[in-house]
Amino acid sequence: MNMDIDFEPILAELAGIPQDPVFHGEGDVLAHTRLVMDELERLPFFLSLDKAGRETMRLAAALHDLGKRTCTRLEDGRWISPNHSAAGAKMAREFLIGQSGLCGTPQALAQRETVCALIRWHMRPVHIGMDGVSGRLPREMASLGGLARGFTLEMLAALSEADCLGRTADDVPRLLEAVELFKMAAEDERCLRGPRTYPDAYSRYADLTGKSSCPDVPAYNNAWGTVVMMSGFPGTGKDTYIAHNYPGLPTLSLDEIRRELGVASGEDEGAVARTARERAREHLRQKKPFVFNATNLSSAVRSRWIGLFHQYGASVLVVYLETGWQERERRNLSRADSVPEAAVARMLRDFTPPTFSEAEEVEWICV
Repeated sequence: MNMDIDFEPILAELAGIPQDPVFHGEGDVLAHTRLVMDELERLPFFLSLDKAGRETMRLAAALHDLGKRTCTRLEDGRWISPNHSAAGAKMAREFLIGQSGLCGTPQALAQRETVCALIRWHMRPVHIGMDGVSGRLPREMASLGGLARGFTLEMLAALSEADCLGRTADDVPRLLEAVELFKMAAEDERCLRGPRTYPDAYSRYADLTGKSSCPDVPAYNNAWGTVVMMSGFPGTGKDTYIAHNYPGLPTLSLDEIRRELGVASGEDEGAVARTARERAREHLRQKKPFVFNATNLSSAVRSRWIGLFHQYGASVLVVYLETGWQERERRNLSRADSVPEAAVARMLRDFTPPTFSEAEEVEWICV
C-alpha cells in the first residue's frame, strides 16, 4: 500500500470493541480485522493483482470495520453494529484525506475512493448472493470503476470472502457460497471485472436510476441543454477552472450571492439558497445552460439541486475538483473570503464524491 499511510494507530482503536460471539467467535473487532488481513493475503485473486491493487486491498481490509467504532451497541442482550459499513466508508475517507493526505492526484483519488467503496459495500456480495438479487445493483456498484479507475466487483468479492474467512461462526460456508453466487450474477451482468458498457452516458444514468430497464438499448434523452454543477472543497480552484473551461456560460455562484447579501460562509444560508434557487429558475425557465458554482460536497445537497435542474428539463454534468490537502488549505487561507478550517473539517465528515447514479455525466478532475 502507500507506505506513507500509518493505519496502526487507528486500528488500535478497534481493540476491545465487542462483537456478537455467535457470528464472531474470534473475539473483538481488532482480532477479526487482523484475521481478515491474513486471509486476504492467501486468496488467489489477491495474489494475481499488481502491487497497486494489493496495496489498495490491504488498506481496505485494515479499515473495513472502522465504522464499528461508533456504531456498535448492545441491544436485547446482543452486540450489533447497524450501518457500520456506510459510517466506516466516511470515517476512512476522512482519515485518508485529512490525516494521510491521500488526495490531489488521479492515482491517489482513485485508490482512496476504491478503498472507501470496498468498505462501504463489503457486506453486499453476501446479501446479494443470499437474496438472489442481480441486475441494477451490481451494475450501479460496478459503475464506480469508470471514475475510481481500478475498482471492480471482483475486488469487492475478494474482500467479502476474506471477511467471511476471518470469522469463527457456523454460517461461514453458507456465506462463502453467497459470495460465489454474487460473482456469478455480476458476470452475467458483464460487470464483474469492470463497469458495464452502455450506448451513451444518458443510457447509463437512465439504467442506474431505474428510468430504463434495458441497459443495452439507447435511452431517449429530451433534455434541452446542460447545467454544469461544480463540486469541491474551498480553495480547490473552482473559479479558475470555470474561467478556463466555461468562459461563455453564465455562472451562478453561492460565494457571489453571499458577497451581495453581505453574509459570511455559514451565515444565513437559507437566504443564500433562496436567492440561488430563484436565479437558477430564471435560467432554467429560459432554457439557458449555466454553471452552478458551490462546494456541493454531500450527495444530499447535490440531490436537491440536481432535482431542481431536472424538474425544468435540463441535463446535469457534475465536475468534482480535487487538489492536495495542504495546497487546498493554502489557497483557502489566501482568499479574502476564506472558509474557516473548522467548517472545512465538518464538510469533510459529510463528503462523498459524485457518482454516475447522481447525474447524466460526472467528471473527477485533479488540479
